[in-house]
This record gives sequence, C-alpha cells and structure tokens, in this order.
Amino acid sequence: MDIAALLTSAGINVGICIVLFGLYSVLRKQPSNRVVYFGRRLASVRLRSSDVFSIERFVPSPSWIVKAWETTEEEILSIGGLDALVFQRMLIFSIRVFSIAAIICLLLVLPMNYYGKDMEHKYIASESLHVFTIGNVKEGSRWLWAHCLALYIISCAACVLLYFEYKSITEMRLAHITKSSLNPGHFTILVRSVPWCPEESFNDTVKKFFTNYYPSSYLSHQMVYRRSIIRKLMLDAEKMCSLIIPVPVDRPSLRPCCLCGKTTASFKILASEAETAKDCISFADLNVATRENECAAAFVFFKTRCSAVVATQMLQSPNPMLWVTELAPEPHDVLWSKISIPYKQLWLRKIGTLLASIVFMFVFLIPVTFVQGLTQLDKLSKMFPFLRGLLKKKIMSQVLTGYLPSVILMLFLYSVPPVMMVFSSVEGPFSRSGRKKSAALKILYFTIWNVFFVNILSGSVINQLTVFTSVKEIPMQLAKAIPTQATFFMTYVLTSGWAGLACEVMQLFPLSCNMFKKFILRNGKDSSDDLMTFPYHTEVPRILLFGLIGFTCSVMAPLIIPILLVYFVLAYLVYRNQILNVYIPKYEGGGHFWPIFHNTTIFSLVLTQVIALGVFGIKESPIASGFIFPLVFFTLLFNEYCRQRFYPIFVKDPIQILIEMDRDDEQSGRMEEIHTQLRSAYCQFPITAHHFCESVLSSETHQLKSAKDPEEAKSGKEISEGSETWADVNFEKES
Repeated sequence: MDIAALLTSAGINVGICIVLFGLYSVLRKQPSNRVVYFGRRLASVRLRSSDVFSIERFVPSPSWIVKAWETTEEEILSIGGLDALVFQRMLIFSIRVFSIAAIICLLLVLPMNYYGKDMEHKYIASESLHVFTIGNVKEGSRWLWAHCLALYIISCAACVLLYFEYKSITEMRLAHITKSSLNPGHFTILVRSVPWCPEESFNDTVKKFFTNYYPSSYLSHQMVYRRSIIRKLMLDAEKMCSLIIPVPVDRPSLRPCCLCGKTTASFKILASEAETAKDCISFADLNVATRENECAAAFVFFKTRCSAVVATQMLQSPNPMLWVTELAPEPHDVLWSKISIPYKQLWLRKIGTLLASIVFMFVFLIPVTFVQGLTQLDKLSKMFPFLRGLLKKKIMSQVLTGYLPSVILMLFLYSVPPVMMVFSSVEGPFSRSGRKKSAALKILYFTIWNVFFVNILSGSVINQLTVFTSVKEIPMQLAKAIPTQATFFMTYVLTSGWAGLACEVMQLFPLSCNMFKKFILRNGKDSSDDLMTFPYHTEVPRILLFGLIGFTCSVMAPLIIPILLVYFVLAYLVYRNQILNVYIPKYEGGGHFWPIFHNTTIFSLVLTQVIALGVFGIKESPIASGFIFPLVFFTLLFNEYCRQRFYPIFVKDPIQILIEMDRDDEQSGRMEEIHTQLRSAYCQFPITAHHFCESVLSSETHQLKSAKDPEEAKSGKEISEGSETWADVNFEKES
C-alpha cells in the first residue's frame, strides 16, 4: 500500500466523521430524540413537553464538545461512578503515553526509517508505506540504536505513568469503600450449595448453621427462590399498578413498591425506611416460601462488615463444594436468575463456554483470511479473474486495499460482543458486573488473537497454523510480519476507531428504533426500558487492542501513532459526552476493569520488546538485542511489584477500613438503622417492575402537585423540549 491509499482511507473516514458529528449536533436538539441522546438525564428529572420551533435546532454546533471538555473528574465520578472515571483515566493514560511516543518516534525513529537505505525517494504521496517502517533500515546499521533508545523511553514512560495511575485509582477505590458506608454488600454474604436435608427446608438449614457457628455475628438471612415464582409476582404487581386510580389531593399516596407495604384498606405514607422494612410482607406471607420453591442459596446478613469478610475467607465445611461463601454484590448488581444454578454445575459450564469460545475464535479465521486477501491485489486478481479490469483502476485499488478490508473486518466483529455475552451468561455469574467483566476478557482475547496475531502472521489458515512449529521462530515471524501489516492496522484504526466513535455518538441503532417507534408505531412515550448502561465489555477491549497495536508498531511503523493519538483524544470527548448524557449507571463495579487494563498494557510492552529482539536479530545488531533483555526483565519486575502492592485491594476490601467503619457506625448509633435496612435490601423481583410502579406513581404525584401549586410545577427541575436551551442549559442545572 502507498501513501495515496492510506490518504484515501483517511479521507473517507474523516468525511464520515464530519457528517455524523454534524448530524448528531442537530439531532440531539430535537425533542423526539431525547430518550436517545439524553437518557441519563431523563432518568433523574421531569420533562415538560414543548414543541416551540427554533432555527437553532437545525444548525450544527460544537457546544457538546466544549461541555465534555469542561467537565471535571469530580462530576464524572458523581454522575457515572468510579467505573466511568477509571475508563476516562484509561484514555488519559493512552493520550499521555502515545504523546510521548509520537514526539520520540516521529522526530527520531521516522527519519531513520525513511533514510535507512541508500535509494532514490519518490514524491511522498506516491511512496510505499514500507519506506517509513523499520523494514527499510539496512542490516547492521548503526541507526538501530535510535530504535533501541526510543523503545527504552516509551517503556519507561509507560511504566511510570502506569504506576501513578494505579496508585491514584487505588486511592479512589479506598475512598469509594469508605464513602459507601450504607452499602448492604459489606454486611452480606452469598451462600451457595446449601446441603439438602430431607427433614428440614433450606431455610431452616441455613438458620441452624449460622446460629450455631456464628452466634454472635449472625443477623438474619434471605432465601433465594425460583425465578418463575418471582416472575408471577412481578406480573401481578404490574397489573395492580396499572389499575391504580389517582387519589384526592388530601389523601396519602401509595408507596412505590407493589409487593411491600402494610396490607390495609387505605393507602398510607410510611414515616421512615425502618417502618418500611417492618411492614414488608415476607415471602412466607405470599405463600411462596415452600420447600419446593427454595433454591440451595441464600443471602446471609451479619451485624458487622468485619464478620461478613471473615465468613467469606474461611471454608465452612470439610467439603469445599458445600456452604460456598462469597461477598454479595450490591442489590442492583445481583443476577437473580443465575443464583439458582446449582454450584456443582458451574465448573462444567465454564469449561463448556471456554471450548465454545475457542471454537468460535478459530471459525472466525475464515473472514479474517478473506480480509487479508483483499489487502493483496495479486492474490485477489487470481481468486477473482473477472475483477482484473476493475483492479487496474487506481482509485478502485486504493479503496480496496486502503478502506474495504478494515470495513469488512469491523462488520464481522460486530457479531463478537453478543456471542461472548451469551457465553458469559451461560457460565452462571451471580452479578451483572461479573458477567460484563467475563465478557470483556473473552472479547479482549478474541480481538487480540484474530485482529492482531492472525492478521500479521499470514494470509492463509495453513500458514497460520504452521508458523508455530518452533517457539523460537515466533519473535522472528512477528518481526518480519509487523512492518508489512502496519498499513492494515492504520486503516483499521481509521475505520474501527474514528468512524466507530462517530457511530457511537450518533447511537445509530437506538436512533433507528426510536424513530420506528415514534413515527411508524406512533408511540410517543419515552420508556425506561430504552435507557442503556455503559458498554464497558466492548469499549475497554477496543482501547486495549489499539494500545497493543500502538506499542508494537511505535518503533516498527511510527506513522500509526498520530492516527492513534487522534482516536484517543476523540474517544476522551465522545465518551465523556456519553457518560454525561446517555448511559445510566445501574450498579457500581468499583473500578474493577483497571487491573485488566494494567495487565494488558504490560503484556503489550513485553510483546513489543520481544518483537524488537527479533527485529534486531534480523537486522544483525546483537548489541541492541542485548540491551533489550534488561528492559524485559525490569518490565516484568515492575508488573510483579504492582501485583503485590495494588492488585489485592481490587480483590479484597481492607479489614482495617471496615473495622473503623463499624466502630464509627456503632458510636454514632447508626448500626441499628443499618440492620433494619438490611432485611429489605435484597428484593428478589425484577427492578423493571419497581420502576414501572415508580413511573406511574411519580406521574400521578406530579399531577397532584401541579393541581395544588401551579407555580411549583413550573420550577427549574422541569425540562422544556425542542431547543438548544433544553438540551444544554436546563440539563446542566440538573447535573
């Protein structure tokens, strides 16, 4: 591929970005699209319909970029939680490290590559991209010292930045633990694989076990029941909510929970959360707490955080497959349908999904091989003789080699996240965050293998399998292949990165569904089901893949670094805007994606250094190769230090902090209130039913307030639609 083909790909993707960003700045101002572009804010404020025509609604403006840039980290933390802030820190780290790499490689390495051989250079636009890679440096050249020095600078800068980021995020996680003093998960453990006893129910077995072995710290427990029973209760609750008639203004209103509350003839406002818990109807009152409906799992509540942590760190019985205990996730993070899966099945499910993921990974070699064929015109003309006349045209050859392969691969890759999410769900995780983390790891391994390794090794399945006949040959093979495949990675970053961000901000699929619902089905209501959570399982692997490409190609093919740098800056702005306006956080994961980011970045650095060994071996520079060995050793040593110093905090909560929190709660008298709230913290019915009731009752309450005090109904918390003011000013007051 030459520079002209790369510029063709860049021009197409820049044009797509400009068009989509311009359309977004217009569509976001339209009242009919508020659920697509302001879903998070719709979940926290009331709306007042207004269809006032304004010319500003149809004029593109960059105001959303300015607001995303001006947003502080404190605002990101309060709006999106620690996970959103950690994701932003990943982008900030990438911007910093690749800014350093851009300065070093473009000023030092790129000239060495371009003038590496004694040759007559053509006009830049007609030059082959190969002359900008390390492949253009002749064997035994002294200029290879520049590449070795650049690799040292990039590796050291990455390790220093990783250290300070890891330290900062660890402090944020500790602060998050101390601030969430009323988190029920700190007092609760999930007990699975409760042994079956024919003389008594699971409920009695759990109560007898914990009152016997934890008499001073055990508080109470809640059994897990079959999902079908809870589903029936949820449907009954929705029917009850739909039949509620607005009551007179002077009468009390109903609590927004249809399965809880005292059964009286009239509605009643409960004075406090404690009264709510006391008046909640138990499952026994609803005739579902029978032995046939119980599962071999329960949530067990302890009096202190320390007692809950201690209970999870010990074996509860001589048989490790019985009485399995883990700290419970927060209530909104629980996957109730997966807790009922027998614990003895989980290891079989994990093996099965692992094998299925491997099979899917190898099946995906077919589209990757096809894409590789498109990058080589000679092979393409042999496979499809009828295209020879078309391929002779310069513009078509530039489009085929510079743009089409990355587009086809990106379209195939859209099928990967749903498949991996299904695999992760089949594994049986008991939390939404755990399922998303498992899916993220699967997608990460899949993309690194298929997008990186398979693409750079060869263009045929046979060669891809035979290339690993000798482990010693792997660095050499990678060293030979990366300079030749760097052009494909450039076009892939342009297509999947730049154009992908434009599609992300446009929300093409939700926008299409919203238009179909409102203009075809004539349904003008905005449903809470349309709200989305942040897709960490797809975006974190994408950032890590681009980081891997950036590190491995930085010294080999420095032209890719400016393209990556533009992507990370755009991603920083786009995802800030999405966190502020679109995605709603339904649970808090505590920044658990950062260790994945750290470990993958270390892997990328070590892989880059190993490939450099192969490159310097091919280029007959043994001294430069010798200097790489200490760099690999110190990188691995740094990773081990971080693993010992910071990683345990992301796995376990420090007992010292938990004991101090227990003492503070006991001294302040809040412990009794916490114990009361624990009994009703984990409600086993879908949150959608709860939100359904809340939406019905909140709308009725709003109507009653409007009838009682018209001036109060016109307060600033109501948002007017149909103008830039609605989109940018009033929503900012709310946040």
